Amino acid sequence: MLNRIIATIFLVFFGLTSAVLFIVALVIWALTVLVDRRLIVLHLFTSFWASLYLWIMPAWSVHVDGRRLNAWKRNYVIVSNHQSQLDILVAFHLFIPFKWVSKTEVFNLPFIGWNMRLNRYIKLKRGDKVGTARMLADCEKSLVQGNSIFIFPEGTRSKTGELKPFRPGAFILAKKMAVPILPVVISGTNAALPKHSLNFHGRQHMHIRMLEPIPVEQFANMSVEDLTEMVRTRVANGLEEMTPA
Repeated sequence: MLNRIIATIFLVFFGLTSAVLFIVALVIWALTVLVDRRLIVLHLFTSFWASLYLWIMPAWSVHVDGRRLNAWKRNYVIVSNHQSQLDILVAFHLFIPFKWVSKTEVFNLPFIGWNMRLNRYIKLKRGDKVGTARMLADCEKSLVQGNSIFIFPEGTRSKTGELKPFRPGAFILAKKMAVPILPVVISGTNAALPKHSLNFHGRQHMHIRMLEPIPVEQFANMSVEDLTEMVRTRVANGLEEMTPA
């Protein structure tokens, strides 16, 4: 019963603040779009917007590890495991510049989706070869502009938190564009908010860790298959270290 009350309060707060914060985002976009071509200021505001929903939940805490300064020095193809809807909020909690790759349907959501359009995040129409090709082309263009790209190579959230196979798209992109890979590991979000659930599960500690970047020289001569498996192994090892026994 208490979980349902908390979920209702959270959703009401989410809806009301989204409307207000989208107006703020629209103002920021209008004031900065001509001078901030990568829309970093708007993205950082969006990171604050997302983090707000983590801060207001006293039962949730997020610990961030890794050299975030690296992600400000240059662009990467960022890849992470995917456990829960909360992964989005936790990744924003890094407060580093990047462009999301997200399914097309999300961009149609009121306020949240509209803000994603303002940020020029990248759409993916899943299960559609033409849509995938367009997404990769948009990623290439964004990387050329100096942006990092954040991708969940599992493609969808894991129901159990167990790491699923990685799809090769992110690694094809990194090899073609000669951009280093930044692996990221997220832990604890599945327990806080399981897939297909809006039930909250008491006090939960979530953790996000940026692993060491993988330079282009290390994978330039590797096959896409070997590169995909190498990065998945690194993420799997990091997840095992972060997950309580």
